[in-house]
Amino acid sequence: MTPEGKVKKEIKRVLDAFGVYYFMPVQMGLGAAGLDFHCAMRFGDHALAFFIEAKKPGAEPTTRQANFADDRRKQQAARTFVIDGDVSELVEFLERMEEYNERHRLSVTY
Repeated sequence: MTPEGKVKKEIKRVLDAFGVYYFMPVQMGLGAAGLDFHCAMRFGDHALAFFIEAKKPGAEPTTRQANFADDRRKQQAARTFVIDGDVSELVEFLERMEEYNERHRLSVTY
C-alpha cells in the first residue's frame, strides 16, 4: 500500500467510526477537480459538508487542490482538511459535532 493509501485507510476508519457519510470521487479527466473525500454529517437538524485531502506524510496539496479548498471555504463556508497521517484534528472536529448534536438533539417527526 502506498503511503497516501495508508493515510486514506486511516481517514476511512475515523469516518466510519463516527458514522460519517462520505464518497471519494474518481477523476477521469472530466468535470471539476476536487479533494479525495467529500463528506456530510448531521449537524442539529441540518447537514454539514466538509472535505478532506489525503497526502503522504510531509506532502502539500497541489495548487489545484488548494484552490478547491479555498473556494469551498469562501463560497460554502465548508470545513476542509489536509491530512498527511495525523487524524487528530479530524477526530476533534467530529467529536465537537457529536457533542453539538447531543446538546441540541431535536425531536423530529417524519
